[in-house]
Amino acid sequence: MPDRAVIGDAPRRREDARFVTGHGAYLDDLAFEGVTHAVFLRSPHAHARIIAIDAADALKAPGVTAILTAQDAAGDGLRPLRPTVEANVQTNEPFRFLPQPLLAQGKVRYAGEPVALVIAETRHQALDAAERIAIDYQPLPAVIRAHDAFRPDAPQVAAEIPNNLCLDWHWGQTTEVADTIKAAPHVVTITLNNHRIVTNPMEPRGGVGTYDPNTGRYTLHLSSQNIHGNRDTAARALGVDPRAVRIIAPDVGGGFGAKNFAYAEHALVLWAARRTGRPVKWIATRSETFLSDHQARDHLATATLALDADGNFKALHVDSIANLGAYMAGGSGGVQTNQYPHLQGTVYNLPAVALRVRAVLTNTTPIGVTRGPGFGEAVNIMERLIDAAAKQCGFDRIDLRRRNFVTTTPMTNAFDFVVDSGDFRTHFDTAITNADLTNFPKRRQTSEANGKCRGIGLACHIKATGGLPTENVDIRFEPDGTVSLITGTQTIGQGHETTMPQILADRLGLPNAIIHLKQGDTDLIPMGGGHGSSRATYMGGTAIWRASDIIIAKGKTVAAQALEAAEADIVFEDGTYRVAGTDRTITLLETAAKARDSNDPLDTYHQWTRDAMTFPNGTHIAEVEVDPETGAVSLERLTAVDDYGIVVNPMIAAGQAHGAIAQGAGQALLEHAVYDPDSGQLISGSFMDYALPRAGDLPSFDLSFAGTRCTTNPVGVKGCGEAGAIALFPAVANAIADAVGVTTLNGPATANRVWHAMQGIQS
Repeated sequence: MPDRAVIGDAPRRREDARFVTGHGAYLDDLAFEGVTHAVFLRSPHAHARIIAIDAADALKAPGVTAILTAQDAAGDGLRPLRPTVEANVQTNEPFRFLPQPLLAQGKVRYAGEPVALVIAETRHQALDAAERIAIDYQPLPAVIRAHDAFRPDAPQVAAEIPNNLCLDWHWGQTTEVADTIKAAPHVVTITLNNHRIVTNPMEPRGGVGTYDPNTGRYTLHLSSQNIHGNRDTAARALGVDPRAVRIIAPDVGGGFGAKNFAYAEHALVLWAARRTGRPVKWIATRSETFLSDHQARDHLATATLALDADGNFKALHVDSIANLGAYMAGGSGGVQTNQYPHLQGTVYNLPAVALRVRAVLTNTTPIGVTRGPGFGEAVNIMERLIDAAAKQCGFDRIDLRRRNFVTTTPMTNAFDFVVDSGDFRTHFDTAITNADLTNFPKRRQTSEANGKCRGIGLACHIKATGGLPTENVDIRFEPDGTVSLITGTQTIGQGHETTMPQILADRLGLPNAIIHLKQGDTDLIPMGGGHGSSRATYMGGTAIWRASDIIIAKGKTVAAQALEAAEADIVFEDGTYRVAGTDRTITLLETAAKARDSNDPLDTYHQWTRDAMTFPNGTHIAEVEVDPETGAVSLERLTAVDDYGIVVNPMIAAGQAHGAIAQGAGQALLEHAVYDPDSGQLISGSFMDYALPRAGDLPSFDLSFAGTRCTTNPVGVKGCGEAGAIALFPAVANAIADAVGVTTLNGPATANRVWHAMQGIQS
C-alpha cells in the first residue's frame, strides 16, 4: 500500500443508517421468551459487617422466583473475581489483593456492592421484593482518600491486605535522580490530584443470561467491549470450561473502559438462569452506573523536575498514590506498573527518571480504566510541571517545550521503552500557528474590556496503544459472492463496520459493499482482545492485512492454473490476477469461486501476536475565559494537531478525536466523583450532582492530523481514540493558571472551586 494519509476512498459510516432510523439492536431491544428480571440489592454502607440476611418475607412477594445470596453462591461452588493482572509486569512481584466476592459475604466494602440477587417475573416485582429483604448491618469506619489509607489508624478494608497497601514500588534511576535534583540550579515541585470520575456510557451495563440443561452451556447477551475476556472470567467464576460459556454483544452504546473488565453481575446472571431454569435479564439503572461501574483516575502525585541553568530537563522524580477502590479490579494494578510508568517524561528528553508508586484500597467503588489510563496521569504531571517551571524559573513555556522535545525517532526513554515514530516539534509548531497565538494579546484585551480574564494552555500528549497483544481474523468467501470478515476486535460505537471492510477492500481490491463485518460473538472466532487501548484498527487491521497476504498468495496458485501460466508470472493488483505482460486476467472473486469448487477455498484464518505498541501523539491548545467575580470558566477555543499515523477514515478518526476532547474537557471543567469523607457515600451519584459536558460547554474544535507513519504495523496506523481525554485536562488547567494564576484545584475547574482558589481559600 502506498504511504498515503488515507486508506481507500474513505466511505461514510455504514452503521449510521441503521442507528438513525431506529434499527439498532441494543441489549434492552432484544426479546427473550419467558424472561425473568433481576435486581441487585446493594449495600447502603461503604463499610459494614453483615450480621444476618433475612429474605423470608421477600420470597413471599408476588412474582418472585428466587432470592440468592453469598451462601447460595458458595453452596454452588461459585468463585470470586480475580484481577486480570495479578503481578507487577516489570518485576513479576505479585500484588497484594483480595479476590472480589460475587455477592458480599460477611462484610461490605463500598456503597453499591451487591449483597443479594432478586429474580421475579417483572422488574417492578423484583424491586418491590428487594425492599422486603432485611439485612442487619454493623457499620464500620470507612477510609475514602488514598493518602489516608495507609495511616496507622486507618480502617482496614481487608484484613488480608495490611495497611490497605496493594503495591509500594520504586523504579528507575533513584540515586542519580536524587543527586541531580540536589545539584540542579532549578528545581520545581508540584502536587497534583487527578480526581476520580464516573465513565457513564450512554447505554448502561446489562446482561441477559440463559442456560441449556441439555448441553450444560451458558449464553450471555452482554453490553460489553471485551467478550472473550469476559467469557473466560465468567467461566472461571462459574467453575466451568470457557467453551461452556458463549457471550454475544449486540450493538453496544459506548464503553470508555467501564465495559472492558468483568463484573460479578456477569456470572451471577448466568448462575441465576441455571438456578431458575429461565432467562434472566438485568439492565443497570443510571444510579447503578454511578455506584457500581468501575470508576477512573483518582491519582495523587508529587512531582519534582530538575533543570539546568539553560532550562534543559535533567531529572524527574514522581511519588504517586493510586486509589484502587475496595478491590483491585481488572487491570487496575497493571495500569500502575505498566501504562503509568511506560512514558514518564512523555515527548521530552529526560535522561533520568525515578518513580515511587503506591496503590491502596479504600471504601469506594473499584477503579478500572477510561481513555488514557496511566498515560493521562503521566502527561498531566509533565505538562503541569513545565508550566510551573516556566513561571518559577523565568522561562518562556513555549520555548521551554521546544528546547526539550525529543527530535529524532525511534527514541528510547529513561525506562528503555522505545517510541518508533513521531515529529513532536513539528506538530507543536503547527498547533501554535493554528491557534493564532500571535493575535492572542488582542483577544485577551477584548476579554479584559468585558471584565473577563483570558488564558492559553498547552499540552503535548503521547500514549502507547495496543492493549492485549494477540488478535485474529477470519475471512470467508461466501457462495453468494459476498465476503464475511470476522474479527476478534469489537465495535462499541467507533465505526468498525465501516473501517474494517474498508481496510480489506483496499488490500484485496474488492468492492466495499460486498464485505460484511461479523463480530460480537465468542462462537464466531476463537479469541479476541475486544476494544480497549485504541487497539482495534492496529491489531484487527494488521490481522486483516496479513490474512490478505495469505489470500493473495493462495489465490496465485489457483489463478495460475486457471490462466494456464506459471505461478511466478502471475501478478496481483486491484483485485485482479494477471499474467505479466499480457491482458489475460481473472478476478479475485472468480478465483475464490474456483478454489471453493475444488474444495480448497481461499478462506483464511490468521492469528498474530504483536511485539510493539503504537504511539499516537500531538499537541492541544486550550483558550479559556474566566469571570473573576464568579470563577466561572468558559472554554473558548480548542486547537488540536494529532499524529495518528496513516488515517484509515478521516471522518471516523475525527469523530473519535472529538469525543475524547469532550471527555477531557468534562474532567477538566465539570466531572467529579465525590465521596463523603466520613460516611463513604457517593455524593455525586446522579446527573443532578454530576455534570457531563453538553454542546453549549464546548467550542467548535480546530482539529487537524499531522501523521508520521507508524513502523510497528504494516497498515501504518496509530490508535486514535484517547488523545483529547489525555491532553485536555492539563491544557485547560494550564489555561486557567495563565488567566488568573490558579495552579492547584482539588477537582474540576468549577466556578466555586476557581473562585475560592482565587481568594486563596482551599475548597
